[in-house]
Amino acid sequence: MDGDLSAWARDHGVRYFLVSFTDLGGVQRTKLVPAQAIGQMQAEGAGFAGFATHLDLSPADADVMAMPDPASVTPIPWKPGFAWVAADCTIEGAPLPQAPRVVLKAQMAAAAAQGLTVKTGVEPEFFLLTPDGAGVSDPFDTAAKPCYDQQMVMRRVDLIAEISDHMIALGWGPYQSDHEDANGQFEMNWLYADALTTADRHSFFKFMVKSVAERHGFRASFMPKPFAQLTGSGCHIHVSVWRDDANAFADDGAEFGLAQAGRWFLCGMLRHARGLSLITNPVVNSYKRINAPRTASGATWAPNTISWAGNNRTHMIRIPGPGRFELRLPDAAANPYLLQAGVIAAGLSGLAARTDPGPAAEGEIWGETAAGTAHPLLPGHLGDALAAFGADTVLTGALGTRFTDAYAGLKAAEWRAYLAHLSPWERDTTLDI
Repeated sequence: MDGDLSAWARDHGVRYFLVSFTDLGGVQRTKLVPAQAIGQMQAEGAGFAGFATHLDLSPADADVMAMPDPASVTPIPWKPGFAWVAADCTIEGAPLPQAPRVVLKAQMAAAAAQGLTVKTGVEPEFFLLTPDGAGVSDPFDTAAKPCYDQQMVMRRVDLIAEISDHMIALGWGPYQSDHEDANGQFEMNWLYADALTTADRHSFFKFMVKSVAERHGFRASFMPKPFAQLTGSGCHIHVSVWRDDANAFADDGAEFGLAQAGRWFLCGMLRHARGLSLITNPVVNSYKRINAPRTASGATWAPNTISWAGNNRTHMIRIPGPGRFELRLPDAAANPYLLQAGVIAAGLSGLAARTDPGPAAEGEIWGETAAGTAHPLLPGHLGDALAAFGADTVLTGALGTRFTDAYAGLKAAEWRAYLAHLSPWERDTTLDI
């Protein structure tokens, strides 16, 4: 909806709003605002001390004012009388350039300046765990190939169906849910939309899944690789680019139905994949997923190399249909807003460079990777991704200096903290050396 949130609250019986933004670390921050005060929040914003969140601000900086976007307002189905609304961060009256939703809107504006609208859909995977996170929630979920298993779905059907019912009520158009390739792992899908709408829904989805899981006595996790022997959780993103009401990259007469401009856009994602990995795979644990050996099911379902193909799931980018890409690189920890922003920035750089990606790859890349490959490798760890991000001046320039400095600084601190951590493996292998 557009307009007056106070009137909307009266019409929908809403007593409280969660005015929410997602910070650079992917954490959702919120203020609980009574409906009677939401008009003031629309006019002035909800105030936050920016230093208390991951926004690269100091205690001396002015308050961050989160301006609720009425177009994003979402009733909270499991909490009648409450609604969630995404907010844009401002400081001293100007957009905060490093805030993820602001970064995404800037990339959407860059696309719009070329007459283009980027539409996306995501495929978020998650684990349902015991409350302590030590194991999967279903003690009978032990099969070597659990993907699509009917009994495993039905043992958690009350929880999955509740989330699906909520998405139906919200008008998202959910169309399928399944048990995924790892024990305890699920995926839920809903219809694609413009990049900002998808990012807002992705943020709300993570909040919803965690909340509903807790109500059922479980813990939902979007950690990329919580168990070494099991397939990790991805968040594949499907991308199409539109001009007016037509898919700008669809060409039924071209290979894979992909027009030349679409090949340029695809090439941008390939050329910037190493730097983009810091956004699509943002945590130390991410690189346990994309560089994993074959798992208990026999496949990792995650890329190791920078390659593209037709309808072949072993490559980083596949073309499942005319004028549409599936980027299989991102994992479940990806920031919903930065994921969209990074893909758009990389794709637009490809359009500007007009470089063709070359021929599509063939065959199963996982087997090839095990024996050595001609395709470039993805980063081996977060430190590699951090270096690649810093070296990719085209990508960082498109995303903006204030954001890239703040984000790289946060990730560098995370990497240093990991390197300083003494693990049990080190003691087990080195104590008696």
